[in-house]
Amino acid sequence: MTMTIYKEAYFEASHRLLNYTGKCFRLHGHQWRVEVWISGDVGPETQILVDYNCIKQVVNQFDHQVILNRKDPMVEALSPFQEVITTEGDPTSENLARIIAGLLDKSCTAEGIPASVTKIRVWESTSCYAQLTFEVI
Repeated sequence: MTMTIYKEAYFEASHRLLNYTGKCFRLHGHQWRVEVWISGDVGPETQILVDYNCIKQVVNQFDHQVILNRKDPMVEALSPFQEVITTEGDPTSENLARIIAGLLDKSCTAEGIPASVTKIRVWESTSCYAQLTFEVI
């Protein structure tokens, strides 16, 4: 039987959109909200699909970080002073949804958990989010 769990997590991070003309071109921060749905088979011994804290740990990798397009010249300028998380393309909510879902799936695989992300939302403000939905096979 397939089970689905849901977890909501938050992180604070700054980013800028290198390929955007508008105020989001400037470095700025958000309180990001991540909602994730994971589906799979519950462990026979534990009766747990995925530990909610494991989901939170993956999301927390982004907490209090600067997230930039790897081609952004700001990466080189900031790196001597602090860690910078880089992304392929601009760190939009759409791109972060894809990245976080991939990290969560990778974590499940590494732990031998037969589960994967079926839906994820990444909110960059209280009124807008990107949603990525995967087909369940």
